[in-house]
Amino acid sequence: MTSIHPRTLLIACGALAEELVLIQKSAEWKETDITCLPAKLHNRPALIPDAMRKKIHENRDKYDQILAIYGDCGTGGLLDKMLQEEGVERIGGAHCYEFFMGFNEFKAFAEDEPGTFYLTDYLARHFDRLIIRDLGIDRHPELLPLYFSNYKKLLYISQVKDKGLKNRAKLAAERLSLRFEYRFTGLNGLEEFLQDRVA
Repeated sequence: MTSIHPRTLLIACGALAEELVLIQKSAEWKETDITCLPAKLHNRPALIPDAMRKKIHENRDKYDQILAIYGDCGTGGLLDKMLQEEGVERIGGAHCYEFFMGFNEFKAFAEDEPGTFYLTDYLARHFDRLIIRDLGIDRHPELLPLYFSNYKKLLYISQVKDKGLKNRAKLAAERLSLRFEYRFTGLNGLEEFLQDRVA
């Protein structure tokens, strides 16, 4: 099909926007666009499949292929069911922690350290808003132990090496009274999925 439009559209979670733009610039994709659904949909995962379907329908005629850069993110398989109906491929993984760390590594870590709270670069950057304010902890500090009493450790899985973000993640661990651990993952999980699928 001959078209003036970019060949591929990535429909992603807003929490992955910066990482995808970094990959796009590095790979010099010339026929790929990125659009995002609001990251706040994680708070209401039941809304994710319909929001994704709407975005697919709005763009299907403009692109040769559409890829979903999204974990299942609590939809209980409903996102995959909808994507199968629409003929759209999704990056593998239940959530972004899994495709950043790699399935086997994440599975082994989660089994060994079940009481772990995870931060990505996005969550470290927006911790105060997404965790402290959106969960109401700023207004009701007594909620903090209710939410986090079952956690023992905060694992910051980092996509870019940034001392400022690492310090923010350390402060987040202190705020939640959790042990801090750092692991640099880079963008390999995203890059591996995209490298043979986009141009």
